Amino acid sequence: MTTHVLALLAIVLYLAATGVLARPLLSGGQPLNRLALGLAGMAVILHGGILLGMHRGALDLHFFAALSLVAFVVSALTLLVNASRPVAALGVIVFPLTALLVAVDSFLAPPTLPQPMDWQIKLHVTVALIAFGILSIAAVFAILLAIQERALRHRQFGRWLRALPPLTLTETLLFRLISAGFVLLSLTLLTGVLFVDNLFGQHLVHKTVLSIVAWLVFGVLLYGRWRYGWRGKRAVNLTLVGMAVLALAFFGSKAVLELVLHRPI
Repeated sequence: MTTHVLALLAIVLYLAATGVLARPLLSGGQPLNRLALGLAGMAVILHGGILLGMHRGALDLHFFAALSLVAFVVSALTLLVNASRPVAALGVIVFPLTALLVAVDSFLAPPTLPQPMDWQIKLHVTVALIAFGILSIAAVFAILLAIQERALRHRQFGRWLRALPPLTLTETLLFRLISAGFVLLSLTLLTGVLFVDNLFGQHLVHKTVLSIVAWLVFGVLLYGRWRYGWRGKRAVNLTLVGMAVLALAFFGSKAVLELVLHRPI
């Protein structure tokens, strides 16, 4: 079976899982979480096979390949979150975006060759990807939290709102994810210092500085939560700011170098 066929199957499965999760939110009926997670699970497995096949079993960090890899990590983490606490809206947001990135990487992106890496760099990149994935899901929870708070203030009790976890649980999950992501982001910076030669060179200065800024934003948020009980709008805003800075660190300079300047990295 060719990679393109696997990509089409993965896209169809991701979109089918999205439809199954979204149907009760739009038209009522019983949620079919097991079916949706089964479809998404098969999509994630196929997605992993696509990444191995297209990129020769190596970590390919070129722009579109890296986006697809991050989407794979986020989708896998979404499955884990939903296995413990079903949050249909999370999959409705994550899975179609992943399907789009699979399509772009498989059918539109130019072919690339992964660059060789030592095991230390692979460890650094793996920790960074997981940290980015967890904090990406935290950003989605922050958006859901903002939507819930606004709906409750305006007494808009729609079907989709009842499908979300209670507000306090959404907030608890948000800070658990931020705490885990912060620890892994700290390990990312530590392994970068230990393993990456010339950390402030090789087009890495922007990534390093922005990653530190994001780390500080999430650190301030966690300290404010512990010391002052920060929550609500302040927590949402800081989460989204930290995630935006981290996304610039991971993909900003990469996009400029590869897509605008056409310089290999």
